[in-house]
Amino acid sequence: MIQIVGIGLVATFLALILKEQKASFASLLVVFVSVAIFLFLIEKVYEIIHMLETLAISANINMIYVETILKIIGIAYIAEFGAQITKDAGQGAIASKIELAGKILILAMAIPILTVIIETVLEMLPVS
Repeated sequence: MIQIVGIGLVATFLALILKEQKASFASLLVVFVSVAIFLFLIEKVYEIIHMLETLAISANINMIYVETILKIIGIAYIAEFGAQITKDAGQGAIASKIELAGKILILAMAIPILTVIIETVLEMLPVS
């Protein structure tokens, strides 16, 4: 974490300096460092996904649900990442559209899980 914060702080100071001279280079630096930090974290994300899949298999949970939840989490992180980069570039309107698209995709992917939960609850209720 110290490495990530250090890279972020150095990039921030460089971007502030470059912004006065060449604003386009400052924006490129911010995007480059953001992507580099994201790529640095990919290995950790893979480890987390592998651990969750192992737990799901040992708990006899249907992998379709685990995969769907992981996809939903992935959409949330990617949408947030894209929106933040877009906001950093000064494009707040596009950033809000990225966030909206992420929310709609999450809702669409969650419907099958919500359907199963509702069906399970209905099965538990006594029939009158």
